[in-house]
Amino acid sequence: MICYNEKIIVQSTGGHPSFHDISEKVKEAVMRSGVKQGICTIYSHHTTCSVMIQELSHDRNFYGLEYLQQDLCNLMEKLVPTCRTEGQYMHPGPAHIDFAMNEVGEVGEWTCLNTDAHLRSCLFGRSESIVLEEGRLDLGEFGHIYMIDWDQVRARERVVQIQIIGIE
Repeated sequence: MICYNEKIIVQSTGGHPSFHDISEKVKEAVMRSGVKQGICTIYSHHTTCSVMIQELSHDRNFYGLEYLQQDLCNLMEKLVPTCRTEGQYMHPGPAHIDFAMNEVGEVGEWTCLNTDAHLRSCLFGRSESIVLEEGRLDLGEFGHIYMIDWDQVRARERVVQIQIIGIE
């Protein structure tokens, strides 16, 4: 039994949700692992991010989002509107802001205004598990793996964890 771990670093943009097609990097990790039959789990420990499998849309808007990604953002804006000011959502409250400023070292109270990102991450989840057959991800004909940073407050580096478990 093999258990292989690897991390992928992505850079979010800020200003709108950031979608990162990490399919090729995950496929490369599978090759390096040597696992032929097993499971590949892709996970984000960031509570404002999601990992999902979806079709590559090909066409992009002027901001670089694939059309399907923009459609998803439009839907999310209706379901969970972007947090634009304090008090729009109950979270963050004064105790959380105090913790963020004094314990975590956030750069300003405004960085806590990402409740929409937390709620969106809850809806989509933070991981995907994919079956490995003959050393290949079983993604179907159109499947791509995306890491989404729903947090629009600022650009920052994000980490995606890959764990591959199986046999040669």
